[in-house]
Amino acid sequence: MLDAVQQFFNRMLDATASNSTANRQVTLELATAALFCEIVRADGEIDISERDTLRSTLQSRFRLDTDAVDELMTMAQKEADEAVDHYQFVSLVNERYGYDDKIALVTIMWRLAYADGTLDPHEEMRVRKLADLLHLTHSDFIRTKLLVQDELSGGS
Repeated sequence: MLDAVQQFFNRMLDATASNSTANRQVTLELATAALFCEIVRADGEIDISERDTLRSTLQSRFRLDTDAVDELMTMAQKEADEAVDHYQFVSLVNERYGYDDKIALVTIMWRLAYADGTLDPHEEMRVRKLADLLHLTHSDFIRTKLLVQDELSGGS
């Protein structure tokens, strides 16, 4: 596990060491975190509950300690801020993740969108756009939304 964290940071350092955007390599972890950041900031406000949900999601998904996840969140926010579009992030996810993994990502996106207790139309639109770019069917897009709504209402 320590080796995995060290490799993660080595990739991050290598990616940020280059000043040239063309030479910078975005890792799968960073691409995923940047997509999650897009959901959290879609409504124009980053609520503390959204930030906490993002932090715990990244921590458990990538098995990172607090310092590592804080660094990943900072880098992901910077990447999302500087990105012209989602292509670099989505293309890497499409290349490396299978369909079920993408469904899991969209489910997480819904959890992030609902983290502050409300679903803003901008958040829903962003999840929809990313689900489309990840080549999810409309039925899976809806199914993941309903799954998260059911979780939040105390359902199964």
